[in-house]
Amino acid sequence: MAKRDFYEVLGISKGASASEIKKAYRKKAIEFHPDKNPDDKEAEAKFKEAAEAYEVLSDDNKKARYDQYGHQAFENGGGGFGGGGMNMDDIFSQFGDIFGGGGFGGGFSGFGGGGGQRRAKGSNLRIRVKLTLEEVANGVEKKVKVKRKIQAPGTTYKTCTTCNGSGQVTRIANTILGRMQTAAPCNVCGGAGQIIDKKPSDADAQGLKVSEETVSIKIPAGVVDGMQLKVSGKGNDAPGNGISGDLIVVIEEADHDSLQREGDNLHYDLYVSFPDAVLGTSKEINTVTGKVRIKVEAGVQSGKILRLRGKGIPSINGYGKGDLLVHVNVWTPKTLNKQQKEFFEAMQEDEHFMPKPESSDKSFFEKVKDMFS
Repeated sequence: MAKRDFYEVLGISKGASASEIKKAYRKKAIEFHPDKNPDDKEAEAKFKEAAEAYEVLSDDNKKARYDQYGHQAFENGGGGFGGGGMNMDDIFSQFGDIFGGGGFGGGFSGFGGGGGQRRAKGSNLRIRVKLTLEEVANGVEKKVKVKRKIQAPGTTYKTCTTCNGSGQVTRIANTILGRMQTAAPCNVCGGAGQIIDKKPSDADAQGLKVSEETVSIKIPAGVVDGMQLKVSGKGNDAPGNGISGDLIVVIEEADHDSLQREGDNLHYDLYVSFPDAVLGTSKEINTVTGKVRIKVEAGVQSGKILRLRGKGIPSINGYGKGDLLVHVNVWTPKTLNKQQKEFFEAMQEDEHFMPKPESSDKSFFEKVKDMFS
């Protein structure tokens, strides 16, 4: 089932301000919170959907990518948001900003002062993956080796006595407004709720060790240079019963030897000799799906643009493919032998060689305008 538009999910317009986005999410989160809707799978799904929408729209960079590319800007081979969806721990981690450290006076579990445990999350890892233009056009699955911290075998944990396993410590202060309750991550266990009981000698102070793992990354067609994909759970592990961080994959697009990309369109410079321009010819050119042969009409003018529809890059939003624009350049010889020179001298006043532009022969600026229309 296709995902709903994030603005529709929160019930806001595309021009909504940051405060309006936060207010809309807060309203949805209260309405569909699992504690208010126990055993209601539909409400839980809407709760997660609203959190997913807020995660993107509350971040200026993510919001800009979403506005330009839609859901596929964050997908990793169709596997859901960020390649793995969100879980409740990801969602509850947002509430400190939305509802404040004290939650709703302890009314909801999973955050604030309600007694629910907030599991620590491991740090994210970032890698760059270089793609050829052909890989960008067709999509590809890449296998990369990643060095990540995992829980060392043999490491055991015990409940933190400072926070009693909640991962948070609560403080109550008397103010002129009354008793104020605040919650902060436990400074002993770092919010994990557990501390190390035993660990092997090759583990660090958190019971983690570095391990190399091969990770498979499905990259959809149409990605752009600098785009980031997220593979959930493939970052560093968190100590104890925490959740793993994510692997952030930054796309890097390699230059092509004959094709230039401009959005979803591609450009190709085709050079033809003067005799071929006069008599017409056919030429084999490169595309991202292999070579194709195109016909060059007799009398073609230098600067003519031949448009091969659908031979460009697929849209990351799934709106078809761009075009391949072939720019014809007539190659004028720089040196001539005596016989050739005499021939062209004789043709200087010949009416067939005199420029006779027609109304259909567009100017340079008109051609540029057409390229971007």
